[in-house]
Amino acid sequence: MKKTRKIGLALGGGGARGLAHIGVLKVLEREKIKPDIIVGTSIGAIVGGALASGMRAEELEERAESFLESNLYKSSELKAMGDAESGMEQSLSSRIQSYFRTKIRLVQAIYRPGILSIEDIEEFINFFIPDIQIEETVIPFRAVATDLKSGECVVLKKGSLRRSILASSAVPGALPPVEINGRQLSDGGIICSVPARCALKEGANVVIAIAVDRDISLFSGLQTAVDIYVRAGEIQGFCLRKYDLENADIVIRPELGGIHWTDFSQSKELISMGEAAAIDSLPEIRRLAKPITKGKLMDRIKRSVRRFFVIRPSRNG
Repeated sequence: MKKTRKIGLALGGGGARGLAHIGVLKVLEREKIKPDIIVGTSIGAIVGGALASGMRAEELEERAESFLESNLYKSSELKAMGDAESGMEQSLSSRIQSYFRTKIRLVQAIYRPGILSIEDIEEFINFFIPDIQIEETVIPFRAVATDLKSGECVVLKKGSLRRSILASSAVPGALPPVEINGRQLSDGGIICSVPARCALKEGANVVIAIAVDRDISLFSGLQTAVDIYVRAGEIQGFCLRKYDLENADIVIRPELGGIHWTDFSQSKELISMGEAAAIDSLPEIRRLAKPITKGKLMDRIKRSVRRFFVIRPSRNG
């Protein structure tokens, strides 16, 4: 007896690096592999929400290119930050502007809950996501956020699709938290950067995870207090992702180098990198997409149950 696998797609956070998700989706579409549920964090929620709403991967790629060429993006603070972090050659006047923008952002961080304008990210989301409820998506969809008061992981499955994705994308420090049902919600990546375990809990029995995080081996030295703070965050994120990804059956990790999360200037390259990573993983993807026998299904259920009852060492010892 064979049973169709319920495929869950877990799309991780990573800012501009998340454009690589689109390349992976293009390969899955060519293989006619359609997820039964999509769970996304941050940029993964934006890409996943668009796909769940019925947008095809090629259309999503075209929409991304169109947005990055629009006056809406070119005049945004998000682009200004990306230009400053991209490492591209800049004129003297541009470098001076970038310098003062950085100083202004540091001052703003003291007096405001976010450096970026919430309107910038709202316009970005609205460009890709229709104004519908989560319950109305073509493919079941979940957006993952973090409750800043309780510290809980919040899986959003009802209500406004756009606002839920906005909450999932509210990078702490860069954007203010988003209130939903009395909760102050921020980026899901704080505690669940690649939501593989959420996809499993939502009913998937096969989880394909896409991780677009920065490679932990990329290390530029520790010269300032900021360098140490950032490095500590990278290490914490690496350990958290490692735990998250234990729940995935396959992890697709495009080789994205040190591209900054605000740097959208390499959009085409990012999409190509995602496509290449998915092609490399095709044998395993095809195997996982095949119908599963009853015996193998029971084995998978037992393994999934063991994941939830494994005793992990205490953080204090």
